[in-house]
Amino acid sequence: MANTAPLVMRLVGSSIKIAHRAGNIIRDVMCRGDLGIIEKGKDDLQTEADRSAQRCIVASLSKLFPNITIIGEEGASDLNVPDDWLITESNAEFLEKHKCPETLADLKESDVVVWVDPLDGTSEYTQGFLERVTVLIGIAINDRAVGGVIHQPYYKAESGDVGRTIWGLKGCGTGGILPVNPPSDRFLVTTTRSHSNGIVQSALDALAPDEVLRVGGAGYKVLQLLEGKAHAYVFASAGCKKWDTCAPEAVLEAHGGTLTDMLGHHYRYGKDVTFPNSSGVLGTAAGVSHYNILSKIPDTVRQAMYQA
Repeated sequence: MANTAPLVMRLVGSSIKIAHRAGNIIRDVMCRGDLGIIEKGKDDLQTEADRSAQRCIVASLSKLFPNITIIGEEGASDLNVPDDWLITESNAEFLEKHKCPETLADLKESDVVVWVDPLDGTSEYTQGFLERVTVLIGIAINDRAVGGVIHQPYYKAESGDVGRTIWGLKGCGTGGILPVNPPSDRFLVTTTRSHSNGIVQSALDALAPDEVLRVGGAGYKVLQLLEGKAHAYVFASAGCKKWDTCAPEAVLEAHGGTLTDMLGHHYRYGKDVTFPNSSGVLGTAAGVSHYNILSKIPDTVRQAMYQA
């Protein structure tokens, strides 16, 4: 089944397994105690967990799908990895239970760009906010995010199991999570914990939420929307990149939500695009009017996004 399934189904199924292995690597690095922190730029850290998780993901995907384009946050990776980092299996349950959307059934590997953030929320990881850490693998076809996997290495299930893997594929739905509608009597917004500025705050003020949840990581913010903890994800700044949003956008939109820039445009995820999401991020949960949120964004914020 795994060998005969359409390409996009094999990609999602394999990414589910690979993201889980990357999550184990992230926990292993933390357990050893030496995070190997490098400062790439202002407020931009990299750890041994980032580097090792990306090597696992890129090596595994490259082995399985040699002609896809893979773009990872940590740049070029050494693909000579330990044998137990090389994942060549697919998630059998996903392939058995789900049918490929007709619009995605006939793809070539050269049509695919995979965006990898091996450890989204590195600052959270180094500061102990471990439940906010995610592994992101996003699948783009013809410039659009169509599929994605979000893995939480430190999620603690009621069963006692550690780790949770959520997937989404447009036209197929989502799995690994039971989405919840946000409350109808309050308006809740999630936004950045550590990258705020005057423009970000202006957008939040204009929306007048009852509560603002300030957390790190694009993947974790989108999970707030899926779990009914927020109606909107608002970030009026150029502070994140395509690898931050490709998987979250696909997962959110596979469930009926929406993720665009602050001007209402979807980002392009082709292999030749620039990495920064220069016009910010606006995500809305399923059932929330994306247009209504956009209509409340002040012209000063829009102008700042145009000029970014």
